[in-house]
Amino acid sequence: MTDENIEINKNHTISFSNKPALVFWETTRACLLACKHCRASAIRTPLPGELTTEEGFELIDKISSFGVPPPVLILTGGDPLLRRDLFILLKYAGKAGLKFAVSPAVTDRLTHEMLMKLKDCGTASISISLDGAARETHDNIRGVNGTFERTLAVVNDAVNLGLGIQINTTVMKKNIYELPGIFHLIKKLGIKTWEVFFLIKIGRGLEIEDITPEEYEGVCNFLYDASHYGLVVRTVEGPSVRRVAAMRLKYGEYFNGDAYKKLHSELIRLEGSPISLSTIAARGTMDGDGIIFVSYNGAMQPSGLLPLCLGNVKTDDLLETYRNNKILKAIRNRELSGQCGACEYKIICGGSRSRAYSSENGPTASDPLCNYSLR
Repeated sequence: MTDENIEINKNHTISFSNKPALVFWETTRACLLACKHCRASAIRTPLPGELTTEEGFELIDKISSFGVPPPVLILTGGDPLLRRDLFILLKYAGKAGLKFAVSPAVTDRLTHEMLMKLKDCGTASISISLDGAARETHDNIRGVNGTFERTLAVVNDAVNLGLGIQINTTVMKKNIYELPGIFHLIKKLGIKTWEVFFLIKIGRGLEIEDITPEEYEGVCNFLYDASHYGLVVRTVEGPSVRRVAAMRLKYGEYFNGDAYKKLHSELIRLEGSPISLSTIAARGTMDGDGIIFVSYNGAMQPSGLLPLCLGNVKTDDLLETYRNNKILKAIRNRELSGQCGACEYKIICGGSRSRAYSSENGPTASDPLCNYSLR
């Protein structure tokens, strides 16, 4: 282990108790896609009760009051491009001193001109979803034919414009063995950040077949391997990847499940030998710990995938809620029950709070997908 790795992996003291790193604002639930796993069950038209432009300004001002540097604002949806006041809000956020990113849906609205407007108004990055290495898989998941080709075109355009971009991929039974191919594709496209989401059974995701605990462990080990090829690899609802990274550094190749062997073999076939140190962070954000989510109507949640209402920004203080809500404090303090509570890796991992909640055991219960917690 190099000195650099030792320093990185000792950094377990990051605290998000005073302010989050990221504030997600679900600007609308309107979206022209029909993704099979959509947590919001997005529809084509806006729902009543969306935050108004003025309420959006107030939210931005509140985020900026967290302190210097303020949290990064992520404008998501639905499709934020369906907000008529999107660029008014983005310009206001820039003037308020916020760094912001946008998560647009890949539809006919995401044109070259739209990408240029996003860049020109100061957007730090955009996130684009790619859920299959093949057209059939991605288009089936997204619910609209032609989305795969359009996605590749948008990514190429954004890279050529110099607009920051990351690729998001949601793992499910349908696409698990396409992960090495997706990784290979985004490397060829020149992408530097891959954010891998693990399915949470809410919204339309209730109808999707999830992976097994052994497959989950295999994917986390595969992602650790993939992080040695020069790309930043991050996860959403997959904090076990940090535990896996710590265990791999300590024990080497400790896991040998069938899913992992298939994924690892294909990764080596496509990419060859690893070329860099791992980019897996030793400590990161998770639901309610470094993250807070504001829904389209102002409801505050630990994250977008954990639909537990903590209050509403229209009537409750965002700073007070994030800093002092009992559930969020319990998550940040790792006051967890079951195997997650007893786990020696709970500080760097902590399990998926969204998955624990969706299993009806509560937001501080054990992560039911974690293979390590089942031992």
